[in-house]
Amino acid sequence: MNAPLPRVISCMRPTGALHLGHYHGVLKTWVSLQAEHDCRFFVADWHALTGPQALPHDDAVYEMVVDWLAAGIDPERATLFLQSRMPEHAELFTLLAMHTPVAWLERVPGYRERAEDHPSYGLLGYPLLQAADILAHKGEWVPVGQDQAAHLELTREVARRFNHRAGRAIFPMPQARFSDAPRLTGLDGQKMSKSAGNAIAMREAPANVHAKLRAMPTDPQRVHRHDAGDPGRCPVWALHEVVCDATERQPLAQGCRTAQIGCLDCKGVLADRIVAQQQPWRERAAALEPKQVHWLVEVGTERARAYARKTLREVREVLSFQGDA
Repeated sequence: MNAPLPRVISCMRPTGALHLGHYHGVLKTWVSLQAEHDCRFFVADWHALTGPQALPHDDAVYEMVVDWLAAGIDPERATLFLQSRMPEHAELFTLLAMHTPVAWLERVPGYRERAEDHPSYGLLGYPLLQAADILAHKGEWVPVGQDQAAHLELTREVARRFNHRAGRAIFPMPQARFSDAPRLTGLDGQKMSKSAGNAIAMREAPANVHAKLRAMPTDPQRVHRHDAGDPGRCPVWALHEVVCDATERQPLAQGCRTAQIGCLDCKGVLADRIVAQQQPWRERAAALEPKQVHWLVEVGTERARAYARKTLREVREVLSFQGDA
């Protein structure tokens, strides 16, 4: 019998259609992991409730899932599900909360700053709900950014405490899988963000890609076409470094420094490269029917619930609760 594949679990909040920052920062890693791991990717619609933003709606949920599928997530190799359809996560969160010191939650970086604008028990318990999400599936690897490292360490502390009480290893110690993708620069030179209005969507129309990049600021010291530029000062170059390979970048960098090419020429190469990368995403998304996407999530959610129920049975046994989870 083949050994079980190492389990990966990760999520995204439902923000609707995704942008290039989501792809290069998260989705590209997910796609690479699914070939040799048991992957569980879920829509974190409960987590979306911890901020002041509008409540998530079905359109946002399924538009995001479409982008997952368009990027190459294979529902035959990865389980896709909705967090809000997983009462097992909520039950495990409640049971773990009974044994988690408040001080552990208050020391998680970022809590006090966010609590000033949106104080709530849900915000305080947000890292513990993340722990329940991971532990309900006995996740072994969790793709996270460096800013989420403290959240994952809390998960490990919670798992260690529960395992000690149980007298056996109910939960594995999840390990971080950090992305090596740099922060993607947006159209204004700041971090690409949908809320900032500086993003290029994964399925952006080609004409829009060209128009947005043409308007993007460049090296502030290159005022005229004949001025020599410096790619290191140019926000557009940060996108080149992520999207284009070294053989494409070298002549562009040389042409910029010697003023042999203009900024619009450089932007045109970048736009063409982005449009070419997006083409298979647009094609895959166009081939998906809404009912098909809903069905894939429905099947994945039932599959995920079956596994989480097994975990809850073990937890309830340790805590001497009667009955099935």
